[in-house]
Amino acid sequence: MDNFKNAGHSAAPVAIFENFDLRTLYLEQMIRSLTRFDYTDEFVVVRPVPGNYFRRMLIRVLTSFLRGKNIELVRRRKFDAGTRQLGRDWPINADTMVGVERLKNICECVRTVIEDGIPGDLVETGVWRGGAAIMMRAALEAYGDRSRRIWCADSFEGLPAPELDRYPQDEGMVWHLRPELAISLQQVQANFDKYGFLDDRITFLKGWFKDTLPEAPIGEISILRLDGDLYSSTMDALQSLYFKVAKGGFVIVDDYGIDEDTCRRAVNDFRAAHDISAPIIDIDGYGAYWRR
Repeated sequence: MDNFKNAGHSAAPVAIFENFDLRTLYLEQMIRSLTRFDYTDEFVVVRPVPGNYFRRMLIRVLTSFLRGKNIELVRRRKFDAGTRQLGRDWPINADTMVGVERLKNICECVRTVIEDGIPGDLVETGVWRGGAAIMMRAALEAYGDRSRRIWCADSFEGLPAPELDRYPQDEGMVWHLRPELAISLQQVQANFDKYGFLDDRITFLKGWFKDTLPEAPIGEISILRLDGDLYSSTMDALQSLYFKVAKGGFVIVDDYGIDEDTCRRAVNDFRAAHDISAPIIDIDGYGAYWRR
């Protein structure tokens, strides 16, 4: 993996990849495009946040009124390269929020499974605007793989409300109240299409993971990428798909390091229950992965 620059947790480097050839040049441009990594200021949607009650209610009423007129209330935010590299902001116009380092990790994993001959398709559970899965496809193209499929599992309606009777570990989680996480299937398909990747090698599984994944016609998996935030979403995906991951394949967990100890707890509980001892490797403080 020596073609990839180890930038760690520093500010964004001038170049994303250390060594350049046509493949890495293409992948660098894909990363910059998917993350809108362009050092320009941007506008972000104003959302009600905890704090002053009257200010919160005013913003809620105002945004609701304006949305009915197809107007968004926004504020200017200065672009911060280091924040975007680590995926610590939610860009209003990018195709992904995972940042540069986690997209680089996808490229590394794709290259490794191809070079090592690890069989299987690529799966992402929780795709938001589709950027990470688009990166998977771009990496397959860059390294000459025309056979593997990519499976994109998502409700395309946002995150589920906590089901505390099944998973009390999700108590207090309110991700289902974030409308910016609900990206329609049509919008995600349009994002794939603008990069030329909307074809029969991309399969979308629409619905909650507990309903779609157990019976999904997915065979062997070389890369399983989990981005479900909740304990329930993470555990449902692991229970349905982990044992389809080929030996030598990768499991990537986008939310392992987030402050809410839900995704991480699900991963740790699953690994303990199945005596999984492969080391978990940090990517950027949030994302992590291990090799089966």
